[in-house]
Order: sequence, then C-alpha cells, then structure tokens
Amino acid sequence: MSTIADTRTPSQGIENAVSAKLVVAGGFGVGKTTFVGSISEIDPLRTEETMTAAAASSDHDLVETKQSTTVAMDFGRISVDDAFKLYLFGTPGQDRFAFMWDRISSGALGAVVLVDTARIDDCYASIDYFENRRIPFVVAVNQFIAAPHGTADEIRAVLALNPTVPILTVDARVRESVKTTLLTLVDHLLSMVD
Repeated sequence: MSTIADTRTPSQGIENAVSAKLVVAGGFGVGKTTFVGSISEIDPLRTEETMTAAAASSDHDLVETKQSTTVAMDFGRISVDDAFKLYLFGTPGQDRFAFMWDRISSGALGAVVLVDTARIDDCYASIDYFENRRIPFVVAVNQFIAAPHGTADEIRAVLALNPTVPILTVDARVRESVKTTLLTLVDHLLSMVD
C-alpha cells in the first residue's frame, strides 16, 4: 500500500515542507547551547569562543567553570516528520551580544526562557524581550545541583509572570526533558489559537 510520503517526488517534499522557528533564550551560562545540542538531529551550529578577560571578570561568578561563550547563536533542527521541521535558535547570553536578538527572534513563533534559580535576575531581560514583542514563551527552570528549588507559583511570583505562561523544570542535558519542554511550548502556542 502506498502512502503519501511514498508517492511524492523529492521536489514535492521540499515545496510542501512546513517549518517553525523557536528561540531558546536566557542568561549567561544557563544551558542554552546544551539545550539545543541535546535535541538537535543535526550537529548543531555553535558560535562559541573562548572567554575573554572582560567576560571572565564580569558578574558571572557562579559560572566559574565556563570556558567558552556563545557570541552569535546556536542552531539546531528537529524533524517532526518529512513535511514539518522545527528550527531552534539559541541566543547569546551576555548583554554585550544583545544586539543579535532582533535578528535571531525575527519570525519566531515562540520561545523557551531558560532559568537558573541561583541567578534568577539573569532571565528578566529575556522575559521582558518576549513580552514586549508579544512572542509567546514558556519558562523552563534548568536543574542545576546547587540551585535553590521553588514551586511554579513561587517562581511565577518572583518573575511577575502572567498566569497563562507555563513554567516547568528541565534538565538541558537530557533529550527527553528538552523534548517535554518543546512540546509544552507547542501546546502553549496551540492554546493561543483556540
């Protein structure tokens, strides 16, 4: 028995392909590069460079082991099926690269804001950015060993989030955990269309 996928020519598959762009944002060292790399079916494009003296001496004392930083973006791809692809774009976390955000976020359907509760102030800029541009987002609290734990209600209160913004936990190193986060974002986007 033939299926639609069996009867399409390669050019028809390309013409009918649908894609969606999602952004992964958050503060410095919160796990954006790891998040994209954990789920991407292709070797992710990474624009990491060795930390400079200026970056190393900044206020990122809690990320002492970090040796490199994203200077442009991370890029990964997920094929949902032959005709639907998700493209993930990770933003740079340092303030001095914030000028890249408009280009990276242009055309995005939604975003994941990664949070480290030990440095919760670092996520405010990301939340403000997406709220001001009316780009739907979810908040994903990355599970760092030494980070304080809080309930979703406590985190929502601290971040002054709208009650409709989903909050969940994620381990950016674990593919299934990242997948759950992205599915939550997709569900959130679909709920806004209803």
